[in-house]
Amino acid sequence: MKSSQSKIHSLRCLTIGKFASSAVALALLTSAISALADDILPPPLPSPLCDSLRVPDGNTLTFHGYAIGVQIYRWNGTNWVFVAPSATLYGDPAYHGQVATHYAGPTWESNSGSKVVGMRLAGCTPDASAIPWLRLGAISSTGPGVFNGVTFVQRVNTVGGVAPPTPGTTVGQIANVPYAAEYFFYSPTS
Repeated sequence: MKSSQSKIHSLRCLTIGKFASSAVALALLTSAISALADDILPPPLPSPLCDSLRVPDGNTLTFHGYAIGVQIYRWNGTNWVFVAPSATLYGDPAYHGQVATHYAGPTWESNSGSKVVGMRLAGCTPDASAIPWLRLGAISSTGPGVFNGVTFVQRVNTVGGVAPPTPGTTVGQIANVPYAAEYFFYSPTS
């Protein structure tokens, strides 16, 4: 038979273990809620440099994705000419949970089949070593899925993706330049 001190020690360990498990669960839940809250807020924009990227009133952020891929350039004999992006969008900043692809158009296509094609409306360059931040207007948006009804797209927090600094060696040479960015998608406010 256990001594009363041994029983009390076991009970304390059990209580501390349950408390620690609850504290960990609460911390994870708080972190998840905080991450979700961050995903429903528009990105902070450096002002006044990027004021032109603000999305007009009457639109609400509906989706936020994290992209990693390449910007494709072709050497024309004189300059590197932008051809298209090729990227994968993920649901979190650690690039887990592929949710869409991004390709020429520019087009974003969700795993569920919805698609938005955009047109550049404004841009700014907070970092000369990275491609510009952009605001794009939707030319078309089809569903079903997260991109159905999208009116505007913002590309922000870009890293890399600028044309190569050195000339190409042959006309038609292709350069795939790695980049990362965050994309924010907006739809009309209900």
